[in-house]
Amino acid sequence: MATVLLVRHGRTTANATGLLAGRTAGVALDSVGKRQAAATAERIAAVPLAAVVSSPLERCRQTARAITAFQPGEPQQLVERGIIEADYGQWQNRKISDLATEPLWRVVQANPSAVVFPGGESMQTMQSRAVAAVRRLDAQIEAEHGADAVWVAVSHGDIIKSVLADALGMHLDLFQRIAVGPASVSIVRYGEHRPEVVATNTESGDLSWLARAAAPTGDATVGGGAGHDAPDEPTRPGTASP
Repeated sequence: MATVLLVRHGRTTANATGLLAGRTAGVALDSVGKRQAAATAERIAAVPLAAVVSSPLERCRQTARAITAFQPGEPQQLVERGIIEADYGQWQNRKISDLATEPLWRVVQANPSAVVFPGGESMQTMQSRAVAAVRRLDAQIEAEHGADAVWVAVSHGDIIKSVLADALGMHLDLFQRIAVGPASVSIVRYGEHRPEVVATNTESGDLSWLARAAAPTGDATVGGGAGHDAPDEPTRPGTASP
């Protein structure tokens, strides 16, 4: 089975000022977000990617371009509307602090499966189309590049949280328990029997093991298994390499 790295875009001007950007045009990474995207791109650089897929919105495309720029090869580059930000309707481009005073805010926190944003989409629709897009692309990339293929989907916080909730077998009403920070990397494999959530919301750490790992079988290892090899320890001055 292929491996998908779910990457949230870096911090934006809207994130920094407390606005719910939604699908507003022209929302770009700020200086912090650009550094976050570059750091994530460096983490992923050790892994040859089969494809980098992005939400159509500029903040995701910027993050995707940073990831692609650090790749030694030329991964396929795609834009996928199925992983675009939620349609927040009349909530879009409003201050989070103002939205938190509205009755619907409590429903978003406690019972998101019942939420329909005024003039926008429901959170159930958001999850359904995002999960369908990620699973379709994963199957397509595995068919084209093999079971050891690794690919990236660059998307948005609520989108990635909803995809992870599905992979974890969680009801959408529990998805607010999942954190997905700017430029974070979460890792999922869709197996024959069930999805395997390898990591969530990572902001640092070695990913080179993904390039060395054998293609997973899809069966869960009783007892947890041996895991992957640790990264090679850098040679210290005055010592010889083993």
